[in-house]
Order: sequence, then structure tokens, then C-alpha cells
Amino acid sequence: MDIALARTFLQIVETGSFLGAAQRLNLSQSTISMRVKELESQLGQALFERSKAGATLTAAGARFFPHASTMVRAWRQANQEVGLSTRFKAVLAVGGQFSLWDRLLLRWLGDFRRTQPDVAVRAEVGQPDGLMRMISEGLLDIGVMYNPQRRPNLDVEELIDETLVQVTTAPAPVARLGPDYIFVDWGPDFQTEHATAFPELEAPGTVMSLGAIGLSYILENGGSGYFPERVVRPLIDAGTLRMVSAAPVFHRPAYVVHRRFEDGDPGHVALAGLRAVARRESVAAA
Repeated sequence: MDIALARTFLQIVETGSFLGAAQRLNLSQSTISMRVKELESQLGQALFERSKAGATLTAAGARFFPHASTMVRAWRQANQEVGLSTRFKAVLAVGGQFSLWDRLLLRWLGDFRRTQPDVAVRAEVGQPDGLMRMISEGLLDIGVMYNPQRRPNLDVEELIDETLVQVTTAPAPVARLGPDYIFVDWGPDFQTEHATAFPELEAPGTVMSLGAIGLSYILENGGSGYFPERVVRPLIDAGTLRMVSAAPVFHRPAYVVHRRFEDGDPGHVALAGLRAVARRESVAAA
């Protein structure tokens, strides 16, 4: 079977429509339809029920889903492992949001490379939608992110409960949000809770979608903003930043999403390591 057919099938499942898959794969909708027709012909079963609302899996399609994921993952692994040095026995692909690579995933990666020197690691940075798509397609083994979406045959578990605290470069911290306040967009839940906590706040003058950039900005130019306590704790201890103790704190859980590993898979070791690093980070921030 052409691996492109399996990837097309997974994209339709991911987006919920033939049109969505066409946009993701940069193909025409007619090409997507032809691929599905070819796949259904090879399998002898209809895989999707189409309606104005999109495309949903038939019973046969639901049964084919884990096989399609396995096929794409096996092809990806084959491509990676064929070119591997003989000193590596496997490849592990791990992705995460940029803010979670800061300390958490980088510390895990260092530990993993020291304890598993015969496993090569491919590291990716992305947003939840893209990371989930890559895991569903078998392009990633493990993803660490905020606000994951549930997917068939993928396990989701809370990894760490991020505490977002307000910090400032000002010598005398006050809870009032001044003109130098930087609003970092930590997601829809944070937006709602922040608006409730600060109803008087007008539209902030600076909004940033990436926490690392927001933190770099206030360190360079001065100001205040909300950031994960585990990230800013060293800066607070060093006196570079001060915590606004009177300000409310917000919680933002991060999750690890992974396929179901077989016994002996390096993914089991990776997950245990991630949990251990998350526990250490939580204790360090407390």
C-alpha cells in the first residue's frame, strides 16, 4: 500500500473533512477523494461517511485507524533508522512547545542521552495542533504540551502543573498592572482567568504569544508579566526579578501525549524520565 494513502486517511481523521486534509497536504480535494477511493478499493470497505458537517469514520475506518498509524510510524522509523550509525539501536522522536523545552525537556533530554546512549533522539518544537497531528501520523512518539486534544489510541497524562506567577523588574513590586505590563498569551483558560482577576485592565500595550520572548523583553527593557515559576525562580533567587506576592497566581497544567509503547521500547524509559524531571522541577519551584 502506498504510504501516501495512509497519511491522507490520517489527515482526514485529524481535520474531520476531505477539504481540511486537502489544505493540510496542499492538494486538491479531488486528489484527496481519489486517494480515499483507491484506499477503499484496496481494503474492500468504505472508510468514511461524508456529510455537510464533514467526514466521520465508518466501523471499518475505525478498525483501520491504528493500522494506518502503525504504517506511517514504521515508514518514518525505517527512513530514520536506515541512515543511523551502527552505534544506535533506535530513534525516539519527541516534540514540545517552546516554553516546555525551557529547562523541563532540555533537562530530560540530557538525562536520557546519558542513560540511553544507544538511542538517537529527534527533537521538535511546535504548537499543540501541529504536535498532535505529528503524533497521530506517527511522526512523533511523545509530545509535551498545554491543552492537548484527545485522539484514538493515544494516551494523555498530566505531567506538571505549571504555576504562573507575576514577576517584575521594579524594585518595589505592586499588584497593579502598569503601562510596562507585558501580557503573555498562555492560552484560552489563562485569558479567561486573567480577565476575571483584572477586570479593570484595558487592552495591554504589548501582547506576546511566546513566554520566552516576553521574559527576554522585560529582562532587557524592564516591566512585568506572568511566567512559569519554575522558569523564573532562579532569576528571583538571584535578585534579577521580584515576585509580585500580592498578585493572583494561575495554574496551567502541561501534559505528555504518547502512543502506546510495546515492552522494551525506549519510549517507556523516556516517559519515566519525563515524570522524574517534572517532579524535580515541581519541587524546585515550590
